Amino acid sequence: MNTFRLALRMMLRDLRAGELHLLGLAIVIAVASLTSVGFLADRVARGLDREANQLLGGDLLLRADHPWDGAFVAEAARRGLRSANTVLFTSMVSTEASAQLAGVKVVDPAYPLRGSVRIAPGPNQPDALAKGMPDRGEVWLDERLFVALGVSVGDRVGLGRLEFRVGGMLTFESDRGANFFSLLPRAIFNAVDLPDTGLLIEGSRASWRLHLAGDADAVAAFERWARQRMGRGESVENIDNARPEVRNALDQAQRFLRLAALLAVILAAVAVGLSAHRFMRRHLDGCAVMRCLGARQTQVLRIVIGEFILFGVVAAAMGSGLGWGVQQGLAVILVQVMATELPAPSLIPLAHGLAVGLVLLIGFVLPQLLRLGRVSTLRVLRREITTVESRSGIAWATGATALLAIVFWIAGDFRLGVFVAAGFAVALAVFAGAAWWVLRLLARLRGQGALGGSGWRYGLASLVRRMGASVIQVSALGLGMTALLLLTLIRADLLDNWRRMSPPDAPNRFIINIQPDQREPLADFFKARNLDAPAIRPMIRGRLVAINGREVRPDDYVDQRTRRLAEREFNLSYGSALPDGNQVVDGRWHGSGSAPQFSVEQGLAETFALKIGDQVRFDVAGRTVEAPISSVRKLSWDSMRVNFFFIAAEGMLEADPASLITSFRLAPGDPGLTTELVSRFPNLSVIDVEAVLAQVQSMTDKLILIVQFVFGFALLAGFVVLFAALQSTHDERDYELAVLRTLGARNRQMRQALIAEFAVLGGVASVLAAAGASAIGWLLARYAFKIDYMPEIWPLMLAMLAGGVAVVAGGWLGTRTLLKRSPLATLRSLA
Repeated sequence: MNTFRLALRMMLRDLRAGELHLLGLAIVIAVASLTSVGFLADRVARGLDREANQLLGGDLLLRADHPWDGAFVAEAARRGLRSANTVLFTSMVSTEASAQLAGVKVVDPAYPLRGSVRIAPGPNQPDALAKGMPDRGEVWLDERLFVALGVSVGDRVGLGRLEFRVGGMLTFESDRGANFFSLLPRAIFNAVDLPDTGLLIEGSRASWRLHLAGDADAVAAFERWARQRMGRGESVENIDNARPEVRNALDQAQRFLRLAALLAVILAAVAVGLSAHRFMRRHLDGCAVMRCLGARQTQVLRIVIGEFILFGVVAAAMGSGLGWGVQQGLAVILVQVMATELPAPSLIPLAHGLAVGLVLLIGFVLPQLLRLGRVSTLRVLRREITTVESRSGIAWATGATALLAIVFWIAGDFRLGVFVAAGFAVALAVFAGAAWWVLRLLARLRGQGALGGSGWRYGLASLVRRMGASVIQVSALGLGMTALLLLTLIRADLLDNWRRMSPPDAPNRFIINIQPDQREPLADFFKARNLDAPAIRPMIRGRLVAINGREVRPDDYVDQRTRRLAEREFNLSYGSALPDGNQVVDGRWHGSGSAPQFSVEQGLAETFALKIGDQVRFDVAGRTVEAPISSVRKLSWDSMRVNFFFIAAEGMLEADPASLITSFRLAPGDPGLTTELVSRFPNLSVIDVEAVLAQVQSMTDKLILIVQFVFGFALLAGFVVLFAALQSTHDERDYELAVLRTLGARNRQMRQALIAEFAVLGGVASVLAAAGASAIGWLLARYAFKIDYMPEIWPLMLAMLAGGVAVVAGGWLGTRTLLKRSPLATLRSLA
């Protein structure tokens, strides 16, 4: 108990003296960053698990790109399971005055087996649970369609060849996820009306879904039976893989959040290490006095370690509380993305945050404290005795090991952990090597008299004399400034480049489901309105089944995107003319009269490791089409032109069922063209790309807002590292300036020495940070964002100048008070 009281008194004393402020701030930032991400991830996982059955509309969901065989429904009924069918596709909903693209859901009366649907009489009116599904000839529209079309309950709207009566406003669907269909305004009508609409014709894109519900054992048995009979384009979803599009979007955001947390924790760990080292050196004298007064080594250690255990618990608790508060605010945004309420988080992330705080203390603070217990009593008489310094390498190695463990734990993925750990190790090695080389070069120039002024020469000599501490300072400053540049300047450049990728005259409307006999009438429609007829491309759906005779199986691929591509059907096309915006980067383009061959898009070729000469086999409507790859094309998907992964030579696909597709640019002042087009050709779907991208961007922006907020922790950690690095040699400078003043040095000479030190530190660190941030930015652009990027020189130069000035200003503000101390005070401090 006596040890606890002494530890508490020492902690309160050090807090009042400001000895623990920087250390505590670093721990709070690290724990808050990690717990905010942990709480969010925990709530999302618990929310998806809780709502899984409702998200499925049943206990099991079978999804296909074609109608389900009746044998599946019969087998489900034989096992005592209830079933319901739904079909999802896009179509135009129109009135006489306007038209709007909608995500259409066709349902049978048994839907939903789990969850609920709610409707209201109109906008801003209370909703209620729907009693059954829409009647024949009736459609439910969501609020966006009510507003966009200007309709009320009882009005008539067109869908395909039929006119429907608006029966209510849809307010809630429990199985609506964050995919393309759900981002569009929703329209629901009864399955009995589907054949008469003429909306689904040969080549139409739709998703047929079979919902099942019943006894858990029966559902599990049916799932095993169904999985053995799954064909291409068919999949099974249960509560473990429910709504993969929701999970994928959130998983992607979570990966960014984990990277943000990693960056914040790593930078905080650097700050903790620097602060703990300074704390140890400042308390050597106090511990030596305690040893002289009879305190045993173990007693000193218990008191100091007890102080930091108390302090660590308080700092970690504050960080966890801050993380809790942050996630409460961010969860409000996340609820809008998931369209479902999130349950309260568990206490597991809180335990994780406390554990990270403890690991930081054990890895970076405890080795320094152990060195305090070994301080010699002779230090009371001779302060130059620093026997503990020989173990400095062990202390830093222990901290690096602890940091490595944290990195792999937070990353949650071995490859991500390796990349992050290796990346920081390389950065530290490069920064340290460059700092050592520059300091040695400056020392040589100083010795040759190339740098004038005794103050400047002494400042450089001080840096070289403290070579190890100077290298650590430059490396820490470089890491902090690199993080700041990445989070500000480089990120802004990447976003600006991304915004500029789409050309100003890019098409903003796509027309799909064009039939072959509508090619000429559609061209005449545009010509009659003095518009250029858009180029119409044939689109045939085919599934990649083999590469060089080897069957393509999704399970053979590790990457999730490659697996999804292996499961889906591709949109194929054919022709002898190279489409606009396409560039052949390998091989030769097939012209008119060429032998059977394919041209493949460059990104897909890299994904499946395809090369010139490889034989690819497609299943096209039950027919096998096989040919070699003769060319690889580079194209820009952001150009909004009609693009295809594979384009076949003429004579290969003309006999297969095809749907034609085109794109055009609609002038801002001509909204009536779309309505007129849909009235003339009811089967066409006109996709407003600007509207769809705006809706997708809205969801993405919400996730980005969450990510950027958590990146704010990393930004703050970067500033903490800068301050900790500048303060790490504060006491050594105090000692050296005291000796100089005692020997009669003038203030002008000492000011020159201090400014020289900070100028070199800031200049070297800012140059290294600019180079590091540019390299990382280029790598992100090249391998993550897939865009061309070159850093702009002038902003980087201004950032380098600003960084160097900030280091000089910060260092000067932190040390200028040392010059105002009287000689008597200086002598007493050295006594």
